[in-house]
Amino acid sequence: MSTSTEGTSSAVDVGSDLTAANIAWDLEPLLAGQTVEELLQRAEALAAELAGLRGTVEKMDAAALAKAMHRFADLQDVLGRAGSYSSLGFATNSLDATRGALAQKVQERATAIGNTLLFFDLEWAALADGRVDMLLVDPLLEFCAHHLRGERRYRPHLLSEPEEKMLSEKSVTGRNAWARLFGELISAIEVPLPNGAVKLEAVKLEAVKLEEGLARLSHPDRAVRAEAADAVTAGLLPGLRTRAFVFNTLLADKAADDRLRSYPSWVSSRNLANEASDSSVAALVEAVIGRYDIPQRWYRLKAQLLGLPKLTDYDRNASVAAETASFGWAEATDMVRGSYASFSPELEHIVSEFLANSWIDAPLRPGKRPGAFCAYTVPSHHPYVLLNWTGQRRDVLTLAHELGHGIHAYLARPQGVYHMGTPLTLAETASVFGETVTFGRLLADTTEPAHRLALLAESLEGAIATVFRQTAMNRFEDAVHTHRRTEGELSIEDFAQHWTVTQGAMLGDAVEITEGYKSWWSYIPHFINTPGYVYAYAYGQLLALSVYREYEAQGEAFVPRYLELLRSGGSLPPEELGRIVGCDLSDPSFWDGGLAIIDHQLELATEAAKLAGR
Repeated sequence: MSTSTEGTSSAVDVGSDLTAANIAWDLEPLLAGQTVEELLQRAEALAAELAGLRGTVEKMDAAALAKAMHRFADLQDVLGRAGSYSSLGFATNSLDATRGALAQKVQERATAIGNTLLFFDLEWAALADGRVDMLLVDPLLEFCAHHLRGERRYRPHLLSEPEEKMLSEKSVTGRNAWARLFGELISAIEVPLPNGAVKLEAVKLEAVKLEEGLARLSHPDRAVRAEAADAVTAGLLPGLRTRAFVFNTLLADKAADDRLRSYPSWVSSRNLANEASDSSVAALVEAVIGRYDIPQRWYRLKAQLLGLPKLTDYDRNASVAAETASFGWAEATDMVRGSYASFSPELEHIVSEFLANSWIDAPLRPGKRPGAFCAYTVPSHHPYVLLNWTGQRRDVLTLAHELGHGIHAYLARPQGVYHMGTPLTLAETASVFGETVTFGRLLADTTEPAHRLALLAESLEGAIATVFRQTAMNRFEDAVHTHRRTEGELSIEDFAQHWTVTQGAMLGDAVEITEGYKSWWSYIPHFINTPGYVYAYAYGQLLALSVYREYEAQGEAFVPRYLELLRSGGSLPPEELGRIVGCDLSDPSFWDGGLAIIDHQLELATEAAKLAGR
């Protein structure tokens, strides 16, 4: 697909546009004219002031508590700016020792500050329920009421102040250090592929980033896919034992932490943070597992479309299009901006802010963190988006996805530091919704059956990856955490066995798992950085699909309610946020509606395949 220059300078360099080479974020405004050291010193001064509140929480009235919470918000703003600046700089080049040292410095100083103020949360948790209820009905505390209620969820799992300080202090050189090491290891992974070519005759190899190697798995030529899969496996091999040791260490660390805090299962702390009960999460997982027939039916159809008797794991992401489309940055951004404009001019304006003001870092670079994310930073600033642009259609939808996160953060900023963010279970709502709107526009503009089939296939595969694969990865996490707690340290073969079994349950007999694929668990950072995170993708995807179904049913009348949801941030419990857009998250059958939408997409793809003569 040719690169459009509409709405851009006529001097656009085609090569730079295809690689988004010049799209880099500007982090300096985060510092607001100060240095990181000055911000840290300001934070330490605020912490010293707040330390004077020790022993006073039980005597506070609403006015005094509100004053204290505003000062804590000031502290979090200062620390958040320093932390965002250092961590985002490190994300773009984890091989830079200076950036790593700065991120570590900020983390250590922030931990020390947090330790001096641990008493506040403990004193708040110790208050009687009746006293808390009387305080939180006061309008003066509306800006932090839900946060303060939420903090009391952790009462059964809090330790004494000396114990909390010790765990916090040791986390810097414990789990946080191991997580940083893992991040550096995967950022340094190099995949040996033919030099800029897709022909097997090419014998000269060059080392490319892991992201680029994975991107080639969507190539329509099976030989290229097989070659890319072998190269990814080869790239993962050198550090495999080290990454397994890091994972084992963090599995043991979490087991100890959960035991000390009396959590009943490895995922209970994550569920508590997500404001979701263990039973509701189990219901979600069981609902998805109960529909594993959807990905299996799709993979059988895809084998037929590709002319194969059966797919292998490296065929799963293969394009069913006759040729691979490439998207330049200008064309992609025009498409995404237009998609958001079709829903709301206000959202188009926010997208334009991201694109015009250096809030996005897009190109592949050595040492850059893999994947994509949106960093909320602090309410007094603006969010940032990181991508690893390879010019695939999937990248266009990833851009729409991450900008959905960015829009959510941008609109929720007035909620302030306590209510800007949402639990992980709701964090994907705006991103998946934005991605779905973009896909809807692409599909509406596509009438030729073969092209329509390719689009439907990409959307369906995105849903499968988000709902079914992430649930299978949740089952992998469950297996390895359980193994570590009941049997001890896992070998590389143990990890491979659990990965194969849990992936195989989803893939069924529709996909052959190759020997090389058994090590691919080892590059996924969520297992390391945020244990239990991955089911939130399934939760968010199914919720967002249900929200989008409401939009299709209501049309323009739905837009104000959706914007209200985004502006609400995390100021209400998830069930109340869902009700804003007509979703009942407490209904166990709620997940069936989202799964039915994916099933319908499969039916549409099957029909499109027939129309295309495939």
